[in-house]
Amino acid sequence: MNPALPHGPLTGLRVLDLSRVLAAPTCSQLLGDLGAEIVKVERPGTGDETRHWGPPFLQDAEGRDTPESAYYLSANRNKRSIAVDISKPEGVAVIRRLAETADVALENFKVGDLARRGLGYDDLAALNPRIVYCSLTGFGQTGPYASRPGYDFLAQGMGGIMSVTGQPDGPPIKVGVGIADVMTGMYATVAILAALRARDTTDRGQHIDVSLFDSQLAWLVNQGLDFLTDGRTPVRRGNAHPTIVPYDTFPTADGWLILAIGNDRQFAKFCEEAGRPELSDDPLFALNRARVANRVALTALLSEITRTRTTAEWLAALERVGVPSGPVNDIPSAFADPHAVARGARITMPHPVPPSGTVDLIGNPIKLSDTPVSYRHAPPTLGQHTREILDEHGFSEEEIRGLAEIGAVAGDGL
Repeated sequence: MNPALPHGPLTGLRVLDLSRVLAAPTCSQLLGDLGAEIVKVERPGTGDETRHWGPPFLQDAEGRDTPESAYYLSANRNKRSIAVDISKPEGVAVIRRLAETADVALENFKVGDLARRGLGYDDLAALNPRIVYCSLTGFGQTGPYASRPGYDFLAQGMGGIMSVTGQPDGPPIKVGVGIADVMTGMYATVAILAALRARDTTDRGQHIDVSLFDSQLAWLVNQGLDFLTDGRTPVRRGNAHPTIVPYDTFPTADGWLILAIGNDRQFAKFCEEAGRPELSDDPLFALNRARVANRVALTALLSEITRTRTTAEWLAALERVGVPSGPVNDIPSAFADPHAVARGARITMPHPVPPSGTVDLIGNPIKLSDTPVSYRHAPPTLGQHTREILDEHGFSEEEIRGLAEIGAVAGDGL
């Protein structure tokens, strides 16, 4: 086994993170978990907008809400915060100085905003040709919608996912988390790692253009290909699968059961366990193609069968015979699941705000054998590391004092 790096496979990588909200912070948190050093640049006074997107918020020793919302905490682990006012030329100069030694710059401003301040890709590449500069926007750097602001909800609606989410006779429904934001952050992470690999050969960085709209279209996956293949418009099917049956939620004596039967052999096993082996021989249901064509009749039959036992009884029986099934957990039950506990789904980190001195966060799902993820910094308070970061980048005491006096920087210890 190779010796583990002190903080993961990206140890030594410097990321200048000018982003906020969810998509780009998801990307930088993932890079940070993998060992990169993330400097999160925030606006003095308010910081990342998501600090205020609550309740719930962390509470201080007096029980008062602080500007540390659960939303903000979800995407800002393993970062250090510096508060810089880039509306001031002196603040812009600070960012340019930080960029000189950065490997990656990450931003999600409107198209052209940072370039007008002298912080666009061309500006920073002139200072540091090796910088990989990733822009995350609603609609990308080009095209008729490039100037529009972008939000997850808009991307889900315009990108098609809401048209296939929800009950068949109900309204279009967005996914219950900001999944377009999260997936855009994931695509951005892959793009950054690819650009860094290319830099190993070329010794030059490049500009990455990733958008919510493009990403949402990309992760339509099989639903998108269903349309592109035969021209028919996919429709909402509730929890049912468009091309696999039975693959749905079914009522039980005391709740709900997920059946995720992926082939004819599994269907036969289910029918045997359910005491209805003849169903798997019926030409209407024997093959998946037939079950898709006759989904309404089969779903009605199976719903009557599944109501005869409790969810726990079905889960135990179907696990014994190898039929994929599961419960419909609420979020507390999901985190309490023994498998989630065993896999480290919940982590606890030191934090200066709560009286307990800790916060609970969601663990990273990546398991690397030799270079595991690490949890080094809890989501920072606004400007918590301003002085520390300026010191590291060679700012003198006189420079720091001058920047603080004019409000170009703010934070602890100034």
